Amino acid sequence: MIPAPQAAAGRNSPKTIAVNAEPVIKIRRLRPQEDADIPLPCYMTADAAGMDICAAVRAELVLKRGGIALLPTGFAIALPRGFEAQIRPRSGLAVRHGIGLINAPGTVDADYRGEVMIALVNLGPSDYTVRRGDRIAQMVIQRVHQARLEVVDVLDATPRSEGGFGHTGN
Repeated sequence: MIPAPQAAAGRNSPKTIAVNAEPVIKIRRLRPQEDADIPLPCYMTADAAGMDICAAVRAELVLKRGGIALLPTGFAIALPRGFEAQIRPRSGLAVRHGIGLINAPGTVDADYRGEVMIALVNLGPSDYTVRRGDRIAQMVIQRVHQARLEVVDVLDATPRSEGGFGHTGN
């Protein structure tokens, strides 16, 4: 672990980043002058699965109770073929404030080159203020496989068969 650049603004600035990680993800600041104070995604501990993502909002944003907002991050990535970036909620925000992602998990495909945006939803009991540099989501890099579909007339039987939601009890 090595020290990461500290954010000039925002709560919960990243303190550490991982080294010797695979795969290599190319990242580009979209507004280098305006967003130089926003930390790039960063692993907060040596064994973290996800990199925290910070809000690149220009001013405080009040997310009303029940509201949805699409927040900028200030960066774009180039994932290697065969990988995706899953955008997931941060558990602390979810438990303490009811803040999650409306499309959790979101997916960034390997061929997408636009700004990574975070679709926050406020399911909590009160309004929530997002400040510039706040950690608002996490990004987990996963290997993906494109499956080949085979049309058949009958599927293999299993003990579960067509048992769906709640089929095993409460």
